[in-house]
Amino acid sequence: MHIKPKRLSVVLMMILTIHIVMIQPLSAITIHEEEVLSGEFMMMVREYYQFIDDFMITDYVSRIGDKIVATLPEQPFQYRFYVVKDSAFNAFAGPGGQIFLNSGLFAAMESEDELAGIIGHEISHVACRHISDQIERQKKIGIATLAGVAAGILLGVSGASSVGSAATVGSAAAGQSASLAYSREDEMQADQLGLNYLTQAGYGVQGLLTMLNKIRSQQWFGSKQIPTYLMTHPAVESRIANISSWMEEHPQPVKPATGAVQSDFELAHIRLLALYENEEFALKTASEKLKQAPDNPMNLYAMALIQARQGHRSEAISLMRKSLESRAFDPVILTDLGRIYFLDGRYEQAFTLLESTVGMAPDNPQSLFYLGRSQMELKQYKEAAQTLEQVLHMVPDHSETLFNLGKTYGALGKDGDACYFLGVYYQLQGDYKNALFQLERAQDLGADSQKQEEIAKLIRQAKKRYGFLTREADRKRLNQYREIESHDPFLSINKEPLWMNRFKNDLKTP
Repeated sequence: MHIKPKRLSVVLMMILTIHIVMIQPLSAITIHEEEVLSGEFMMMVREYYQFIDDFMITDYVSRIGDKIVATLPEQPFQYRFYVVKDSAFNAFAGPGGQIFLNSGLFAAMESEDELAGIIGHEISHVACRHISDQIERQKKIGIATLAGVAAGILLGVSGASSVGSAATVGSAAAGQSASLAYSREDEMQADQLGLNYLTQAGYGVQGLLTMLNKIRSQQWFGSKQIPTYLMTHPAVESRIANISSWMEEHPQPVKPATGAVQSDFELAHIRLLALYENEEFALKTASEKLKQAPDNPMNLYAMALIQARQGHRSEAISLMRKSLESRAFDPVILTDLGRIYFLDGRYEQAFTLLESTVGMAPDNPQSLFYLGRSQMELKQYKEAAQTLEQVLHMVPDHSETLFNLGKTYGALGKDGDACYFLGVYYQLQGDYKNALFQLERAQDLGADSQKQEEIAKLIRQAKKRYGFLTREADRKRLNQYREIESHDPFLSINKEPLWMNRFKNDLKTP
């Protein structure tokens, strides 16, 4: 249930509004307050954005980010890196060390240095606590005004009348967006530190300069054509000039060709274009490259991914096999061949190939994930649960793994654990109604005792978000839920579920 927001500032405005009520006016935001805010921020971002949960892409971006963070002094936050499925040229940092990169901006990159340049700049904003400063500045605005803006924004994204939405989102929220954007001083400081971090991490700073020029080239006349990045990261012209001057004073060493590094970037970039960007553009790009170099294994791999995405699995399998002629033991290509076998219903072939691939690369979560899925289809549920638990240990918030673990434990008759994993899955999807239903069942059915404390915490979070969204968005939505439940065969009993009774009691509280 992802609803694309018009602007990041809208989402951030809602988050800030909720927490300004909790934080005493005129008091500086503490590390603890920012950590609490970070959790709420993440929940709300997931409600409005679609994340790319691709193991290879997210792992690669995180490795670049972690490499840069390693050059910083000790940090109060654990940095996390995410790729958002959005064509707009943007990257942004949230409170508590959360860094977000839009897929459209990643797709426009041509090297790891360009990726590192953007990520390094966002890391610098967090390290300088610029986000904290923004939050503190917002506390100077009247709480009543902020609450009204937030209510209007919620109405707007929930499908209220266009007149009401335009009045609140278009005027009040837009009026506050200026104070949410970084100042010129913030940008210059982030660039200065970011250039040092990049250099210490072994990256060339030309990548950041190249990306700023690419972002600037996207700007046309009229505010609607201004890239989102330029709205939240102002002074791009001055930044380009300053970075150019810095490079003149700090000559960059000529780096030797590093095929492995470029290969990692190339693989992640190929997957991003082939699986998550515009299909027509991806097909055109891959076709042109394949025409120029028909025997290049990476060009064959890219075309195979696109063919599989379009449902042409026989063609995809043929292209993957041809790619493997040059890279016979490449675990990435082997894993994707196994994935395509799985999608084509060839579960025995998928299982055999993926089992051998896991033997070669036991730490590859994608190989393990599709091995687990194949085990599920072959009704090897006990083995599937063990395999998917390994995946979850590597990538704790991978939504598809959570969902399939829920199904697997259900097939094993472990209903408490099944409801727990499904509840966490729905929580990540922003579907708090189903999250509450599953989590409360997990609590009642006696899921693993070690999970009980976490379940109670998740229930509190889900109730808070579900109640807030429902009350603030529209009372009609509650009636719609009741109408749906009256026709739901799983809720055909004469009384409403426990969570609905509690929610009705909450509504009586001012």
